[in-house]
Amino acid sequence: MALSLRSWTPLLSLVAVTVPAVVVAGDPALQARQADQTVRVLLAEGTSLPLASLGQPLQLQPGGVQLPPGTSATLSLQGGRVRLAFQRASGPDPILLPPAAAYWLEPVPGSRADDAGVFQLQQRRYRGRLRVLASGGRLQAINHVPLESYLPSVVGSEMPASWPQAALRAQAVAARTYALRQLRPAADYDLKATVSSQVYKGLEAETASTREAVASTSGQVLMFGSNLANAVFHSSSGGLTENSGDIWQQQLPYLVSVPDFDHDSPVHQWQELLPADRLRQAFTETGGVYRIDVLATTATGRVRQARVVGPSGTLVVTGPQLRSRLGLRSTQVRFELLSPELAAAPGLRLPPPPVPTARPASALSGPAAAFAGEAAAGGASTDSPGPVQVPQPVLLAVGRGFGHGVGMSQWGAYAMARQGQSHERILSHYYRGTVLRPFGQR
Repeated sequence: MALSLRSWTPLLSLVAVTVPAVVVAGDPALQARQADQTVRVLLAEGTSLPLASLGQPLQLQPGGVQLPPGTSATLSLQGGRVRLAFQRASGPDPILLPPAAAYWLEPVPGSRADDAGVFQLQQRRYRGRLRVLASGGRLQAINHVPLESYLPSVVGSEMPASWPQAALRAQAVAARTYALRQLRPAADYDLKATVSSQVYKGLEAETASTREAVASTSGQVLMFGSNLANAVFHSSSGGLTENSGDIWQQQLPYLVSVPDFDHDSPVHQWQELLPADRLRQAFTETGGVYRIDVLATTATGRVRQARVVGPSGTLVVTGPQLRSRLGLRSTQVRFELLSPELAAAPGLRLPPPPVPTARPASALSGPAAAFAGEAAAGGASTDSPGPVQVPQPVLLAVGRGFGHGVGMSQWGAYAMARQGQSHERILSHYYRGTVLRPFGQR
């Protein structure tokens, strides 16, 4: 996709950016500790797991089963046991593995490592080892992989690899810091491979540029005081990032609202039609939706609380609940009430306002207001001996940004990098008061 950004120099000049001191790692023992750090990533879970060996032989323990290079097989549950079935017609018969809570798929000792990855799971290639847990009628596939081998894929999964190095490096530092903060030795895994943690698509997402971004920032993390910062990030804020305390329970001093430079993001402004059937599925408690009243917003305009009004009653939800139910890009949104006829009109486009605000039905005008009043009243007609069935309206969600809006905006990082800003300046803008230093250094 061709990307074009307008000049941001005047806007950037208004922002006071404090560049943190960068401490270069030089201690061999510290560098060894960084290289040895392993993260455990949940790749998939289900009743069966298709996997394959790549360029080197693998073994599955316990059981001692070997998979020669290029062997495809499936692990599944059968009568409470784990079954390994080879996918070649000429391959061995299926094998029931010895009972165990966990199984390891890893290279045969003494085999030569392959840069193309160690194993394949669900059509994606990965480095490291695979631990398979069998519990509760499901299998969990957990990748144990060195941190610095994990990160090039995360950077390429979270950000286009063609973006400037400064943006990729900022993403590498944020992803490294986030991963280290999520380490949970007592749990079965530390991270998920999805947006629930940070996206990790295996070797398919690695490129020379993402590997360079990780290598050039090797070991660098964001610290606030003596603790790792909670280096959360998102795609696009819609102009202003959010205070963490306005979204989550805790206000962290370095996760405060700052100007964003994401104006060329494809989701800086957006709108989405919400037809009646989709609204009924999202809000079965109210039998659908006549209107959505925004009751409270944050200082940046994101929905804190909203009231859903439908044929069967009303329901008060939080902004995140509203976003989840409707599948919205963000909670920085308002709602236009449309009649079905107006919603079906070709070329309908309503531009987002500069700052989204609450828009109760009483503030609507014209046909939308009339339709809202009729729907809320139940649609009784004076020309009919009984009530008539009033069609439920269509809502137009008009919003800005993509994601929770806290921490680094990836599209903002892109704009700053295009202006020649370093990854240090990008990080210090979005994580105020943090310091960049090697992991493990006090």
